[in-house]
Amino acid sequence: MIKYFMSDLVIGLVVVGLGIWTWKKQNLVILHEYHYKNVKPEDIPAYTKAMGIGEIVIGAGLCLTAVCMLFSSNEVLVYAPVAASVVIGFLVMNKAQMKYNGGWFTK
Repeated sequence: MIKYFMSDLVIGLVVVGLGIWTWKKQNLVILHEYHYKNVKPEDIPAYTKAMGIGEIVIGAGLCLTAVCMLFSSNEVLVYAPVAASVVIGFLVMNKAQMKYNGGWFTK
């Protein structure tokens, strides 16, 4: 159980770090080029903020799942935070993709 706790915690912290980096540094490096190909230069701050927040939400859910592993053996309770955070994070990122890029896979 401890190895799952550690792996979820470390991966969650890495994802949170990448989200902060994307948001605060307005860095598009970790995204595929076709994800931001149609984003206007003036929209990059808002786009990277939304994408970073989505990543942070997903990473925070992984960290919360790791903490839940320490206090519960109920799998539904343990994995509920990561499931909810992936859905919420994806919705935030999807909204940014549709608004600023016109879709996920643009030509």
